[in-house]
Amino acid sequence: MNDYLPACCTPLADHWPLPHTLAEARLISTRFTPEHLDSQDFARCAIPPVRGVAKRQTEYLAGRLCAREALRRVSGLAVVPGVGEDRAPQWPAGLSGSITHGTGWAAAVVAPASAWRGLGLDVEQRLPVERADRLAPEILTQDEWRRIQHLADEERAWRVSLTFSLKESLFKALYPLTLQRFYFHDAELAALQDDGRATLRLLIDLHPEWLSGTEVQGQFGEFDDHLLSLVAIAP
Repeated sequence: MNDYLPACCTPLADHWPLPHTLAEARLISTRFTPEHLDSQDFARCAIPPVRGVAKRQTEYLAGRLCAREALRRVSGLAVVPGVGEDRAPQWPAGLSGSITHGTGWAAAVVAPASAWRGLGLDVEQRLPVERADRLAPEILTQDEWRRIQHLADEERAWRVSLTFSLKESLFKALYPLTLQRFYFHDAELAALQDDGRATLRLLIDLHPEWLSGTEVQGQFGEFDDHLLSLVAIAP
C-alpha cells in the first residue's frame, strides 16, 4: 500500500461527523490546501493525475486518497476508484461509495453493497442570504419555496443550502442504481427532523423500482460552517 501523504493534505481522519452511524460503513476525511500541492504528488501517491487548476487537482487528489483508505478499511482493497465515461467514480464490485469535497475539506464513505447498495455524500458551505435567494428558484420546487419563504433570512438561506446538499446526495446515491440523470426539480425535501434525519421524495419516474412518489431517507449535520449530508440506500 502507498502510505505517502502529500503536504497539501492533513492526516486522514477515520470518524463519523454525521448524527447517525451506518452499519459497516466507514467515512474518511482530510483537509487540503491547494497552495501546498507539489507537481509530483499524484505520482508519489500512485493516483492517476487530473487536469485543471491547483484547486481542482488538490480536491481530486484529496478525495481519492480518502476513497482509497475507506476502501482499504472496509474491504482490504487499497485501490483508487476509476472514472467512468459519465465522470462518476467506479467502485469495485460488491462495494458502494461516494466522494465529496468542499472548501478545504474532502471525504469519502464506503460500505459493502450487501449493507448499502447506494451511497451519496455531499458537503457544502452555507450560502449567503442574497445568493441563496437568487439560486432558490433553480434548487427548490414551488412547494418547497412556499414552505420556507416566511422564514427569517439566515434560516431561509440555511434551508436552501441544505436542500441543495441533500438533493446532490440523492443524485449520487441513485444514479449508479438507475443510470438516469435527474435534476433539482425532480425531487423534493419532504421532511426534516430535529435529530438530523431527512426525507426526500422523487417527483418523476426514474426506473421501475424508483417511481414518482418514492421516498428516500437521508441525514445531515454541520461542522465549521459546512453542511454535510448523506443518503444511503439499503438492499
